[in-house]
Amino acid sequence: MEFIGIDVHKRDSQVCILAEGGEVVLEQRLRTQRERLGELLGKRPKARVLLEASTESEWVARSLEELGHEVVVADPNLAPMYATRSRRVKTDKRDARTLAEACKLGAYRPAHRTSEARRHMRAQLAVREALVRTRTRSIALVGALVRREGLRIGDGKAESFVKRVAVLPLPGWLKAEVAPLLSLMLHLNAQIAFLDGVLERLAHQDEQVERVCTVPQVGPVTACAFVSAVDEPERFSGPHQLEASLGRVPGERSSGEKQRKGPITKTGNHRARGLLIQAALRLLRAKKPETAHLREWAERIAARRGKKTAVVALARRLAGILFAMMRDGTEYPPPKPAELEAAA
Repeated sequence: MEFIGIDVHKRDSQVCILAEGGEVVLEQRLRTQRERLGELLGKRPKARVLLEASTESEWVARSLEELGHEVVVADPNLAPMYATRSRRVKTDKRDARTLAEACKLGAYRPAHRTSEARRHMRAQLAVREALVRTRTRSIALVGALVRREGLRIGDGKAESFVKRVAVLPLPGWLKAEVAPLLSLMLHLNAQIAFLDGVLERLAHQDEQVERVCTVPQVGPVTACAFVSAVDEPERFSGPHQLEASLGRVPGERSSGEKQRKGPITKTGNHRARGLLIQAALRLLRAKKPETAHLREWAERIAARRGKKTAVVALARRLAGILFAMMRDGTEYPPPKPAELEAAA
């Protein structure tokens, strides 16, 4: 069997093919296109191909699998995969050969390849997040321009921002300045509402998302973000491994007798991590009886460590609860008092 390493980039990719004995059979640069990949690798015997996880890796992997090859999309954070590469000289040609050698040696860690449905869900979330960020920046700019003239915009939700600006006695020249942003926000509000409807429909169609939505203060957007980040609960050994993958555990730089723990690592899916923080804040503010045990647990932590630490801890615990619901197929269950005491 041949072993192939491909250093995939947006426009051009470097290919290195090794024979079973380790000899270099071919090294070639080609356009990152399905047709070019098919021309080069379509007629070759079945081989094992190693790629780094990247934006283009999934469609490249699917194209190569259609040609009959065995494809591994590897985690680029595994240092042993690059053990044969020089630290002083880095080129695409050397990277492709390093990947081919790692493929032959088995010195790689496969990355999780998200299912088609979850990838589309992530795409919807990414588009919504981009629209919300654009609206937030527009609101901040309009607010600054209005405050510069000694006026203030009343508090309220983002959807009603345009109406709250309209009631202010703005001079004509200021109205002309902010008009393009206000017009943009009307379109943004409509598009965000449309995507919210799409995600809500997805929540009703997907059993796991619908189950996660039964947790108080967890809506369709948070549920879709969490479920699409987890994808397959079976790939995690337990909730603690999931929490670590979402960057919800403390960083650590310990050596010898000194132990240093810092802020959370913030690795993994940033969207799911941020939405879990928002859900934790809502849980603390909402005085609902079904979440009283979580709120009391977080308040005890806040008394010792501060509110920010308590919110992060509650978000981590919420991630564990949602994971257990996905894995076990259960509705929202209140944690046992003994578990809360042990975690506190």
